[in-house]
Amino acid sequence: MRYIDPDREAWAQFRHLAGDQPIHMLNLVKVKALATYPEDHPDFGKGITGLEAYRAYGRTTAHIFNRVGGRQIWAGRPQMMVTGPQSEAWDICFIAEYPSPSAFIAMVRDPEYRELVKHRTAGVEDSRLLRLDPVVPGEGFGE
Repeated sequence: MRYIDPDREAWAQFRHLAGDQPIHMLNLVKVKALATYPEDHPDFGKGITGLEAYRAYGRTTAHIFNRVGGRQIWAGRPQMMVTGPQSEAWDICFIAEYPSPSAFIAMVRDPEYRELVKHRTAGVEDSRLLRLDPVVPGEGFGE
């Protein structure tokens, strides 16, 4: 099964989690070899790769991300799955921080964002988005 956007149940749970403190969002993204834009999109049929489409998404929505107080706090280049299914190979991995869950909600509800997210939809083969509650790490793993 592939995942591109949250389903209604996950979105409802996200909105109802308590807190008005910063959240982190772990993003794992696998891009398509070739982006699939809808026929009415200006980039339809241009041979744009999934990676190019995803980068267009990031570039064109950056001002909205910044306006709501978002910032990328960590990025890494996935190399290989050490523990887990080898079929889950990711092309992009990063953690975004938002000042609150409502800031993330404001971003995804922004009318301009809703238009620009079509680049993401066209370019993403599969993804995972995990909401994290930032904590101060202990001295050992899992603390």
